[in-house]
Amino acid sequence: MQVKDSVFVITGGGRGLGRAMAEHLAKQGGKLALIDLDQEALDQAIGQCQELGGEARGYICNITDEPAVESTFAQIKEEFGEINGLVNNAGLMRDGMLIKMKDGKLVGKMALDKWESVLTVNMTGTFLCGREAAGIMAEQGKGGVIVNISSVSRAGNMGQTNYSATKAGVATMAVSWSRELARFGIRVGGIAPGVIATEMTAQMKPDAIDRMVSAVPLRRLGEVEEMSHTLQYIIENEFFTGRIVEMDGGLRI
Repeated sequence: MQVKDSVFVITGGGRGLGRAMAEHLAKQGGKLALIDLDQEALDQAIGQCQELGGEARGYICNITDEPAVESTFAQIKEEFGEINGLVNNAGLMRDGMLIKMKDGKLVGKMALDKWESVLTVNMTGTFLCGREAAGIMAEQGKGGVIVNISSVSRAGNMGQTNYSATKAGVATMAVSWSRELARFGIRVGGIAPGVIATEMTAQMKPDAIDRMVSAVPLRRLGEVEEMSHTLQYIIENEFFTGRIVEMDGGLRI
């Protein structure tokens, strides 16, 4: 699939990796439908995408709300005329240990709401958006591409029971969908990034960043441009489907 003139929906497109990937596609003439909950961030992202040469529109949508997702994707289809690609990027991280002990006594445990909130956004949100995009693409009869953003943490990471479980889940969704949707010409893949330099990491303490970098064989954080380049590869390579690209600088958790 060529990026130019193709319509891509990006969830969590108002900031961070979502915005970076949107701007990358805008530079190549892609048409962007950005979904987020932050109107101000959306407005800024849309303005930047338009400056870079791409058509862009923003949509406020809670991706865990089924009726909202259905109506938002229907609106995108109506306003752009079609949907050619989806990047399931929106996600939530609420880290915590499964249990906490002190002097042989249980003093804490991961709260159910901390588990459910991450599960709902990362898993249910990805499912709902993937389902709606797949239905529209199948009816269009032109094929398409869906990319789920997973994480190196999908292998399991201390203090991330909830996040790791969901990122493993979105990766397996991509594989399952690739097999179901291939008959419609829809390819599905995923990207499992390590630690990428974003606004969030820029706010971290230097010693915390140093600890993360020391675990990466390449001894640096990934760049948003490298993440965007990986996305472009999946979009443009018509023989790519059912696989997760590990973009982590050699890091293995």
